[in-house]
Amino acid sequence: MANFLLIHGSCHGAWCWRDTLPALRAAGHTATAIDLPSHGADPTPIGDVTLQLYAQAIIDAIDTPVILVGHSMAGYPISLAAELAPEKISRLVYLCAYVPAPAQTLADRRRAAPRQPLLHAIRVTDDRLSFTVDPAAVGDVFYHDCPAGTIEYANANLCPQAILPQETVAPLGAAYASVNRSYIRCTDDRTIPPEFQVTMTADWPAATVYDIPTGHSPFFANPAGLADLLDQIAKG
Repeated sequence: MANFLLIHGSCHGAWCWRDTLPALRAAGHTATAIDLPSHGADPTPIGDVTLQLYAQAIIDAIDTPVILVGHSMAGYPISLAAELAPEKISRLVYLCAYVPAPAQTLADRRRAAPRQPLLHAIRVTDDRLSFTVDPAAVGDVFYHDCPAGTIEYANANLCPQAILPQETVAPLGAAYASVNRSYIRCTDDRTIPPEFQVTMTADWPAATVYDIPTGHSPFFANPAGLADLLDQIAKG
């Protein structure tokens, strides 16, 4: 059985894996999740957060090699973690996540998509160090297909997202390229357009790309189905 480390996306925390962790453990895997710096219970000031700090937090959380799963924004920090410590990562799994491109920040990558369905919901703070997502819009962009109570639970836990990590290029090289990777596309995603997820994986081997018919938050919409896909990936 595999060891999984699950990394949340923008404005989220380890709390978003609430339903996926037990599903993975029920399948016989070891599964943990962490709060990235300034998310969840982590006290790091938002102005101190960098992409490097995200990656280092991930590396520091790994004792034995893991399948490293990154959701959405976390595609960038998991990639950098693989570049810095490839021996700690047996496989990267991008869950409707941004795959880094040469010389492009995450914000560049997002702007390259053919549509910007999240843009209307973003609220940049006055100091321009972070952004939040309009609580009235989260249901539509993140959780439209999730069970009752999800929006209320999420709004009680969502936090500001530091902008600097998303405006930083991930310097990737041979170490990153040496790590196996898979992608799970969410075919009803209202945050990262599904067609852009196809574009980001257009040159990937077909056997490394999976689809799940959910919106942007399969960890709430279909945690059992997500755990099943991760189990399939772990078993090769």
